[in-house]
Amino acid sequence: MISSLPYALSAAFIISLGSLIGIFTLAVNKAKLDKVLFLLISLSAGTLMGGAFLHLLPEASENLPPQELFSTVLFAFVFFFLVEKIFHWRHCHNGHCDTHSFGVMNLIGDSVHNFIDGLIIAATFIADIRLGIISALAVALHEIPQEIGDFGVLLYAGYSKKKALVLNFIVAVTAILGVFTGYLLSGTTENLLAYLIPFAAGGFIYISASDLMPEIRKETNRKKSLLSFGVFTLGIAIMFITSLLE
Repeated sequence: MISSLPYALSAAFIISLGSLIGIFTLAVNKAKLDKVLFLLISLSAGTLMGGAFLHLLPEASENLPPQELFSTVLFAFVFFFLVEKIFHWRHCHNGHCDTHSFGVMNLIGDSVHNFIDGLIIAATFIADIRLGIISALAVALHEIPQEIGDFGVLLYAGYSKKKALVLNFIVAVTAILGVFTGYLLSGTTENLLAYLIPFAAGGFIYISASDLMPEIRKETNRKKSLLSFGVFTLGIAIMFITSLLE
């Protein structure tokens, strides 16, 4: 278990660096950014769904009976919904987002989300390093569009570009705290890991179905809709192929 800690921490740190992606978005015009972001959202939605159903749930089914497994997934789904309701926070994929009334609220909600990402990374790396890498990849792919959106939210809230980048990075590092917490908790309760993996799956399903898929569903252009669906299925296909390699 401890031997996998450096891998989990490295994955969390690399993902945290994604918060600095705002540096590159400054040189991209809005039209190009929106086009790329739309495809990234579609890809991340597919990889999260594929990661949950093709990797995490099969792994969890080996350690839990069906009733406990699906109850844990449902609990995680409801938990993520509750977190969003409490903090009035949603993923934002544009520079202007009405649901982010205050920049500080976005920072608080993002901190909670990144901490949970850290728990997910810890749980999967503890179970198996290969499973951890797959989960880290899925987390990273959905973090990219989120971080671009969060950077835009902070700018809209009145923060300078430099301060927005620094705050975004500090918040992203809470994922590392989540990794440490996950490892500490896994050592106190023998069966905790069996529940953390389906909890992670429920989180992946919620993020994909509640935050990302509604964004790509808004597209009304037939050509763009088919393209986004193709990229969404590509994300699932990537997870399927990697499942065959395990």
